[in-house]
Amino acid sequence: MPAEVASFFHAPTATWTHVAGDPSSGAAAVIDPVLDFDPASGRLGTAAARQVLDHLLARRLDLQWILETHAHADHLTAAAWLREQTGAPVAIGRGIVQVQATFKRLLGLGEEFRADGSPFDRLLDDGERLPLGALEVQAMATPGHTPDGMSYRVGDAVFVGDTLFAPAVGSARCDFPGGDAATLYASVRRLYALPPETRVFLCHDYPPAGAEPRAEVPLAEEMRANIHLAADVDEAGFVAMRERRDATLAAPRLLWPALQVNIRAGRLPPPDAEGRRFLRLPLDATALGPVA
Repeated sequence: MPAEVASFFHAPTATWTHVAGDPSSGAAAVIDPVLDFDPASGRLGTAAARQVLDHLLARRLDLQWILETHAHADHLTAAAWLREQTGAPVAIGRGIVQVQATFKRLLGLGEEFRADGSPFDRLLDDGERLPLGALEVQAMATPGHTPDGMSYRVGDAVFVGDTLFAPAVGSARCDFPGGDAATLYASVRRLYALPPETRVFLCHDYPPAGAEPRAEVPLAEEMRANIHLAADVDEAGFVAMRERRDATLAAPRLLWPALQVNIRAGRLPPPDAEGRRFLRLPLDATALGPVA
């Protein structure tokens, strides 16, 4: 049965949020909601997430799941805010525990942060199925970009996070902690084994000037035309390309703010005694040499 999908583009982070639903019952899931964030002022906002909520309310959809494809490094998730508004549970792949442990160490988080997945309502295993009216959500583990990568298949649609981009953009970087190009190759091969008429819904698009961002790409087009991972590309060639390319990439602009919020399922760091909240920024002072 085809899923009914509405997509919302967040231009500041080039991120797509999707609402996937069963048209017969109105049951719906939101995939990868975005929280507005201005790093210069520290100001947070809900304009993008409210657009999604307004869609749910206007269509009288019954939000049953908030799904994260992974702990994003390029935007802050609005999952916690959306959960507060709707009561819908937040789910992510079980690999988030590894990501939490890694960034707890890198960020120097205290014992108040437990790297056990507990900020999320549900940790999903590969192949797990969630009810969605007359449809269901099938979790497909697609690590490689990050160890917690999870794609979600709903009817004839699959929501792939950063596993694949539009054909002209290619594939995700694999140089984050726990990332691996050979693993990403295997994950994409899993996706390419789906029926060719499958609709692939992207988490990001970076179109050239004057072009509109794409939310959806036919799987057959990805297999034929993806510039990094067309169906005839072998593993060794892809891994070599990906490793060369990743060595040239700068860190995402919102890496540290995003990870601190996203490993908490969108919850903010705990307040201090005066009710203020802060984000940490690890410094790399190696270029300064020995410092007192």
